[in-house]
Amino acid sequence: MPQHADLILHNARIATVDRGKPQAQAVAVANGKFVAVGDDAEIMALADANTQVIDARGRRVIPGLIDSHLHVIRGGLNYNLELRWDGVSSLADAMRLLREQVARTPAPQWVRVVGGFSEHQFAEKRLPTLAELNAAAPDTPVFILHLYDRALLNAAALRATGYTRDTPNPPGGEIVRDANGEPTGLLLAKPNAMLLYSALATGPKLPYDYQLNSTRHFMRELNRLGVTSVIDAGGGFQNYPDDYKVIADLHARSQLTLRIAYNLFTQKPKEELADFTRWTQNHRYQQGDDFYKLNGAGEMLVFSAADFEDFRQPRPQLAPGMEGELEAVVRTLAAKRWPWRLHATYDESIGRALDVFEKVHRDVPLDGIHWFFDHAETVGERNLERIARLGGGIAVQHRMAYQGEYFVERYGAKAAEATPPFKRMLELGIRVGAGTDATRVASYDPWTSLYWLTSGRTLGGTRLYPARNCLDRHEALDLYTRANTWFSNEQGFKGQIAPGQLADFAVLSDDYFSLPEERIREIVSVLTVVGGKIVYADAEFKPLDPPMPAPMPDWSPVNFGSRHWKSDAAKSAMHATPRHAACGVHRHPHAAATDLADPRSFWGALGCSCWAF
Repeated sequence: MPQHADLILHNARIATVDRGKPQAQAVAVANGKFVAVGDDAEIMALADANTQVIDARGRRVIPGLIDSHLHVIRGGLNYNLELRWDGVSSLADAMRLLREQVARTPAPQWVRVVGGFSEHQFAEKRLPTLAELNAAAPDTPVFILHLYDRALLNAAALRATGYTRDTPNPPGGEIVRDANGEPTGLLLAKPNAMLLYSALATGPKLPYDYQLNSTRHFMRELNRLGVTSVIDAGGGFQNYPDDYKVIADLHARSQLTLRIAYNLFTQKPKEELADFTRWTQNHRYQQGDDFYKLNGAGEMLVFSAADFEDFRQPRPQLAPGMEGELEAVVRTLAAKRWPWRLHATYDESIGRALDVFEKVHRDVPLDGIHWFFDHAETVGERNLERIARLGGGIAVQHRMAYQGEYFVERYGAKAAEATPPFKRMLELGIRVGAGTDATRVASYDPWTSLYWLTSGRTLGGTRLYPARNCLDRHEALDLYTRANTWFSNEQGFKGQIAPGQLADFAVLSDDYFSLPEERIREIVSVLTVVGGKIVYADAEFKPLDPPMPAPMPDWSPVNFGSRHWKSDAAKSAMHATPRHAACGVHRHPHAAATDLADPRSFWGALGCSCWAF
């Protein structure tokens, strides 16, 4: 038993995700790791004059959530520019938020809604019309990205992008035109989303110091949701190393509040092998530290293998020469023992990729390399068995929660019952982890993903999966914590509340295990700890919240509440807590004077006199 703890959390209901000790009341942390997990009496015995003691007041505590597929680096560069419609329940409210943001956005800046929502979440079950956008914003450019299927641009945005009647349609995309041949403002992926990306890329960017600020606020928002680690999957228009400089600089300044493992995404078609040859020669797999490290290759290995997942369009046919290009890259990675991840939506694409992996495996055994597919919505039984035999994994995301209605419309309800078949994956012993694929399709909110895994429902309420393809809440949480560590080769290092593991955990606004199903999506964290340090605090723990610089620029949507659609859940939980109880934040009775802000100023403002006891 250790002799000292830097931090103790007690009076908690802790779900450890450790089968050897699944429940606990208290934890002790020293030097950034859990040093003891047990009941209140044994853990409180470790407190001394320098221990910070936090009373969890009976709240549910879980390991910090890990997202195994998030575009956090790219998302952070633009986060402060984006109006989010995540969780907004009506188009009327979404348009109100948009009009308010238009009124405060100066020229030549744009108002951008970039993913994270579905028209099916709205009571009206539709997107805004172009006429509505033009009425709401006659002069300010407005860009709205809906999944990977379309973008809506008002007339001002069309002028800003330079699209005219003479602009040709790019391969796999359509600039919709009126009867006179003029662009209307509707851009369609058919099914290649590059048209949507390229239009977005023409908008103004934040200056570098603003990008630093923006990334910090994106990390804080993820911390607010209980996320403590992510695996960044690269992404289109995310160039290495230029677009990684913000994260690298924040890491150098010790300002990361998330642990980030990043994958390198190839940069240009037909130059993929050159990219990965250079990177594997000049970089070492897992170079970095606990907060920022290289995690291998992907999710794009070769452009010819990209099967875009627009379920409004027919399945794309991959190029005949894909296998040769993919084999050259995979052989290079396998020889250097670099793991890889590969974007693959359809069973047909997965089968062709597996042909390549099995061929390489015969010459360069893949045993011990943590390679995996991303998405795999329509993967079939035969390919699942092949993945299992070859020792691969599958990272699933809740894209079907946003696109399920379109899948049913094209392929039928029966086909949607196991898209993806995560329950069968687990039965076959395949390594499975969960994530969001945020921010351009789905929301970064992990609780929406956990709701989808356990309920089998879309945001619009459509029941996709029968009970046999849904997970119970413990299984789903395991996929978001312990299981996800396989995808960054960090098993036993984090993802559980257990002695010796990194002290990453979240205290929740509501009990995930007992809350009614429909309310899972309301959950937030009220206290998030990474490496034993508090990175976010709210409700009764608000005095512990670390100071943050204001979002930049001052007209950023972050300053006006568009992110915090779940704030009321945290407030309700706070108000439900008996005010005559201890405030929950204190030092041990024998501790030296605290350096926290005086709790009287916070609790006194609420009419609470419990500090006087």
